[in-house]
Amino acid sequence: MLAHNICISVFCKPEENIEIITKKLLFLVPFNLKKEKIELKKRTAIGFNEKKIIILVVYLKKESHTNLFLNNLANNLTDEQKSLIIKQAESRLDEELNFFLRLDKSKLINENKLWLTDKGDCYHIRIKIAAFPHKREVALKTIEKIFS
Repeated sequence: MLAHNICISVFCKPEENIEIITKKLLFLVPFNLKKEKIELKKRTAIGFNEKKIIILVVYLKKESHTNLFLNNLANNLTDEQKSLIIKQAESRLDEELNFFLRLDKSKLINENKLWLTDKGDCYHIRIKIAAFPHKREVALKTIEKIFS
């Protein structure tokens, strides 16, 4: 087991095309959500200037789903991106062993490329790393295993 669960989310502003953003979110998940009985949740929030923002969320809990997702993610990143993730692993991992990645939304939408970003307009990925024993060093080794 590599991850206990994975949460993928993205904000969709009123002026953006929700179909395209949803399609790219589904591109990150390499299986049919309906068939696997996984819900694509839509929440509404109020953003800047009182604009209504839609938040799309996919939550993966089953080991088969998390493993497929992680394999797909690693296979679609360049070697350069993967080594950057490994290099930054320490700063991307919190005390609860949640590992955070952000993928550039416009690069994914316009170029079909998974590209790391530190900016806010992105696809957020939170991976709850499975580490036995529950230690930071073990989690970092798992992250290295996923992305090498």
